[in-house]
Amino acid sequence: MGRGRLGTLSCQIATAALLWCALPGQPPSALAETEPQRVNLQEPAPYWPETRRLVSALLEETPLIEDLRSLTDEIGGRPTGSEANLRSVEWALDRFRTMGVEVRKEAFSMPAQWLENRAEARISGAATFRPRIAAMPFSIATPEAGLQAPLVDGGFGTDADFQSLGETAKGAFVIIETHELEDIDGLFREYEDAAAIERRAFAAGVTGVVYSGSRHRNVLYRHNAALGHNNQHPLVVMEREEALRTLRLLRTGQELELWIHLDLETGESYESYNVIGEIKGSQKPEEIIVLGAHLDSWGLGTGALDNGCNVVLLLDIARQIRQLGILPKRTIRFALWNGEEQIFYGSWGYTKTHQEELDRTIMASSFDIGSGRITGFYTNGRPELAAALDRALEPVAGLGPFEHPPDPVVGTDNFDFMMQGVANVVANQEAANYGSNYHASTDTFDKVDQRQLRLNSAIAGAFAWGFANMDVTWNRQNRAEIQHLIDTTDLGKQLRTFDRWQEWVEKKRGRLD
Repeated sequence: MGRGRLGTLSCQIATAALLWCALPGQPPSALAETEPQRVNLQEPAPYWPETRRLVSALLEETPLIEDLRSLTDEIGGRPTGSEANLRSVEWALDRFRTMGVEVRKEAFSMPAQWLENRAEARISGAATFRPRIAAMPFSIATPEAGLQAPLVDGGFGTDADFQSLGETAKGAFVIIETHELEDIDGLFREYEDAAAIERRAFAAGVTGVVYSGSRHRNVLYRHNAALGHNNQHPLVVMEREEALRTLRLLRTGQELELWIHLDLETGESYESYNVIGEIKGSQKPEEIIVLGAHLDSWGLGTGALDNGCNVVLLLDIARQIRQLGILPKRTIRFALWNGEEQIFYGSWGYTKTHQEELDRTIMASSFDIGSGRITGFYTNGRPELAAALDRALEPVAGLGPFEHPPDPVVGTDNFDFMMQGVANVVANQEAANYGSNYHASTDTFDKVDQRQLRLNSAIAGAFAWGFANMDVTWNRQNRAEIQHLIDTTDLGKQLRTFDRWQEWVEKKRGRLD
């Protein structure tokens, strides 16, 4: 049996038996607008027969894996603003049209162009060698001849580390040690730490910042500069083993210099595109369910875990709904976002373009954590959504258990829906191999757990069909309610980490009233 395939008929029958083992419960009470509730079920919901048909179809052999291979191997990495990204837009439009789903591309504005053409480095002094580096997105380019400066040890980039450097930091490249990445929690710590490190480094007057890679075996990857397109310094990641060698040399008193050359394609604002597929609702077409996954990726790998696998998951759900000929009560929009890696510009553009529809957007969801098992959904400060999630997922209870963390999440395309007060969730997934391959040269087709991806499509299909058909009672939150969420959770801290705080305070982003 090939990796990721359900394979034999016996395996499919066993999986189906698992799916339908726990259907009956108690009818749901009305969903509260502020209090979390669980649903005990006694009678199946009227739309469950269609859910079962959809889930069964998704578990069969479908074009899911071939779509993923085509997107990742044939198009490859898809940074927003690149030719490959434009090809991926046309690829997605063609996939939707072939399955008979109404589709369009919708333009939005990106604030600045940034693509890496080439990055190289040379260390000289007590030792001479050429470590591999990757420019961090929105690093500035160097002059054609490159840029050379003393290299100093910044420790882990703490306040104490920069205080110890004192005047030696001015005009120097500072190299920052990192802990080896182990999980997604570590990944978010990297983002949080980098925001503080870069602030300290720039205040100390450094020429640029060099991060030791947090991935073993010299894997290179990218993270956004904390200031995004407002950054004014060269920032790079150096392969871990050579970075640690560099730090050992510095810590034994050796003097080193670093030369880097960053050939970058940079420019002013430009137009990019989301791909929006739509299946109209049969009874409440004006009410909308948004299923989202971002189409763009960085260019070191081919964007399989982040986020090609979830793009093709949504495509397969749309395909099977059309092939089965079933119609949802509400309109389902399949949104393939661009500009996500630059901090969610495509989904932000959507919320601005579709502002008049946000009151009628019942649910917005994001699928963006690789191919690990879906374990539930973050409800993003809306615990009242948990009961509806339980109701929607009951037909696939055998693929659980499912838990729904109430925490607000900043880090993917739910963000602007959350800041607009729209009910929103993010699929929570087992980390699997997501962290070690995140934004890295190793994020390729072979890293995707194909079997689990197919099971995830069944979970996501049940979720989608449930919210497209069930009765719900929550409302869109107003600005005061969103501010309360910021004040009572760590959402404010996350806004600062991702450099989104001032946009909220100045009412440039998020709900105004």
